[in-house]
Amino acid sequence: MGLTSTANTVSKLSDLAEKLYKRVEAIRKRVEGMSETVGDTNERVERLEGELAEQRALVEALAAESGVDVKATLEELDDPGADVETDDAEA
Repeated sequence: MGLTSTANTVSKLSDLAEKLYKRVEAIRKRVEGMSETVGDTNERVERLEGELAEQRALVEALAAESGVDVKATLEELDDPGADVETDDAEA
């Protein structure tokens, strides 16, 4: 009887180890996939930040060429109350 009990315990442990191994492998694959996604996202963000800086420089150059005060314009955008007063005065 002792050998049967031991064999059953070993069999259960073997099954459990196999299930755990499959779970660990699945998690490892998911982590690898997420790492790739994060890497791709970082590359895209860096590229977009570069493009945004270029576009900003172009817009500021065009604004300066047209005589638009970029700083004042940005301050107006940051102050939501500034537009309300202007709209009320016009109405």
